[in-house]
Amino acid sequence: MSDLFPDESRRIQVLIPLPLAGPYDYLADAEMALQCGSIVEVPLGNRRTTGVVWALDVAENPDGGQVARSRLKPVIRALPVPPLPEAILKLVDWTASYTLTAQGAVLRMAISVPDAFEPARPVTAYAALSGGIEAVEAQGLRLTPARRRVVELLADGPPRTAREIADEAGVGTSVVKGLAEAGGLASVALPADTPFPEPDPDLPRTTPLSDEQQKAADALCEAVSAESFAPVLLDGETGAGKTEVYFEAVATALRMGRQVLVLLPEIALSAEWLNRFEARFGVRPAEWHSELKPRRRRHTWRQIAEGKVRVLVGARSALYLPFPNLGLIVVDEEHESAYKQEEGVIYHGRDMAVVRASLTPCPIVLVSATPALETMRNVENGRYSQLRLTARHGVATLPSVELVDLRRHQPVRGRWLSQPLIEAMTGALAAGEQSLVFLNRRGYAPLTLCRACGHRLECPSCSAWLVEHRLLGRLQCHHCGHSERLSKTCPECGAEESFVASGPGVERMAEEVAAVFPDARFQIVSSDTLQGPAAAAEFVRSVRAGEVDILLGTQIVAKGYHFPKLTVVGVVDADLGLAGGDLRAAERTYQLLHQVAGRAGRAEHPGRVLLQTHQPENPVLKAIAAWDRDGFLAEEAAAREQQGMPPFGRLAAIIVSAADSNQADMVASRIGRAAPDFDGVSVLGPAPAPLALLRGRHRRRLLIKTRRDVNIQAVLRDWLGRVGVPNSVRVAVDIDPYSFL
Repeated sequence: MSDLFPDESRRIQVLIPLPLAGPYDYLADAEMALQCGSIVEVPLGNRRTTGVVWALDVAENPDGGQVARSRLKPVIRALPVPPLPEAILKLVDWTASYTLTAQGAVLRMAISVPDAFEPARPVTAYAALSGGIEAVEAQGLRLTPARRRVVELLADGPPRTAREIADEAGVGTSVVKGLAEAGGLASVALPADTPFPEPDPDLPRTTPLSDEQQKAADALCEAVSAESFAPVLLDGETGAGKTEVYFEAVATALRMGRQVLVLLPEIALSAEWLNRFEARFGVRPAEWHSELKPRRRRHTWRQIAEGKVRVLVGARSALYLPFPNLGLIVVDEEHESAYKQEEGVIYHGRDMAVVRASLTPCPIVLVSATPALETMRNVENGRYSQLRLTARHGVATLPSVELVDLRRHQPVRGRWLSQPLIEAMTGALAAGEQSLVFLNRRGYAPLTLCRACGHRLECPSCSAWLVEHRLLGRLQCHHCGHSERLSKTCPECGAEESFVASGPGVERMAEEVAAVFPDARFQIVSSDTLQGPAAAAEFVRSVRAGEVDILLGTQIVAKGYHFPKLTVVGVVDADLGLAGGDLRAAERTYQLLHQVAGRAGRAEHPGRVLLQTHQPENPVLKAIAAWDRDGFLAEEAAAREQQGMPPFGRLAAIIVSAADSNQADMVASRIGRAAPDFDGVSVLGPAPAPLALLRGRHRRRLLIKTRRDVNIQAVLRDWLGRVGVPNSVRVAVDIDPYSFL
């Protein structure tokens, strides 16, 4: 090895995207133009893998403590891709330290598209011959109907790939390639990485900003121009035009030649947002989410790394993309729990976005009508600035909110719509307006039981009930994805045809709506029906076109949508989120109901919201009815402060899981016995998690509560470092837990 790498070779450290303890030492030829962040190919055991250069010119330690130089393996090659920006390297280190996760596991999120590390090969496309069908026939080729469709398709269009032609002409790719091989089509080599279209920041606005909006936009543009870290809460009522305000900051960043990242909590929101972006800037931005096809994902990652993507809208994982020239980050609907990643590297996208902005540095805009309590606390402490939009844009006003006491207005037996809600929806139909019936339960029924013996159908891999999805003809587990057909025989007592649905989901509500309003056109809107951006875009189009009279939706329809004719919103079970011991139950319920209520009356037609409840005296519901957000937040903050709960204290969860329940108990008990015992730290558990069985693994949970001034990561690192854990048992740490399942 020393002959291959003489003295001028240097010791470097390479981080591998695997859950390993840290970077490994390698030798690199001095002529290799490496820098920190370079993506390289290195040997690992008996295979090759990719990694990222984490440190250069590592000092030799004569006292030992590192692998001897003679045993180091050489870097095979540097891959032809721009190095990761310094801010990403720092973000990986910061995330790993904060979440107590291996650096390599975090790095895997940043280099998740290995196909992008090599330049793309040119794409073979096909074009029509000059002369069209006559030129093909002149060569003596027989034109079958399928071949004729291909030639006619290409006659007046640009070159296309075989797959694109096949899809549009309704033929197989073999027809296209066979025709080309026979000389009936011309082959054209197209560049693989065509650039994304450039947004135009100077397109004229279709509607002017109000004075309040303009003042907020000017402040954001000033922050972008300063090119420094500046966290800003853009706090505005639903329908106040927050998106149009931060679009002005996007325009400023574009004029400065900088890149922009906009995070959205759910893919279904992107259809509405993309339409608004295109109206403002003339083109659609690049996208990043789980529905992207591999080729598009590779292309997008590479273009981002090369600085050619000007604006990208994406899910939380977009935060770890290698933007080299980031000038602005926007986190829309910053309060959404969807920003919390619960598996793998457990992190909160909003919080890591703030860290990413500080490391760049660049301004970050957190946008919400119902900001998280943590965000409001940072505003109060002076860490974040706040811009407030107090009025809806244009002529729209906030809808009236009524609490329908189900103890007085009980629905007909076997039904869930109260008479006041039915009357409001009837009025909307008569006026040619639209209604939304909101119930945050997917499927047909949350529980299926045997009327003979009371047996409840549950998931074989989770401690959760199976949810009936009648439209699919399946029972599904919403935690692990298990699916099965509904049996005609009870497995417990053998009774035939004895199963009965208990409780409503949106599919069951659709049956009631169809019975009460037989002439109305309705649509179910949930994550089961809006699978991907195309379905979401079609949903928006159909509602805007007036093809739907009544929407029946879960939380996916509660935010981000602007439907001018939607005037009545009815919430079937407003109490649903208030039960249980979740720390954030009241806050989440308030946020959700506020967002749902905000769908009504967003244009010239006034809106009306009816919340069906058995608890009209509940403070959360009373605050919604009064549109008293600040009063609710003040009460919630006071209760949390009294209990020492976030954001006034710190929380962390330790989740122990194993295929064998006894082993899970043993390790959880071992961790519990080793718990630290000093002032400012308290430990609850171990105890079975609310979902004690998940995907076939038994789960035990410990909850750690500390004062704000306690370094909870240091406490956990020392504590867990003293406990031996078998390889068959997993121990996950969740800093700042949002879910308590």
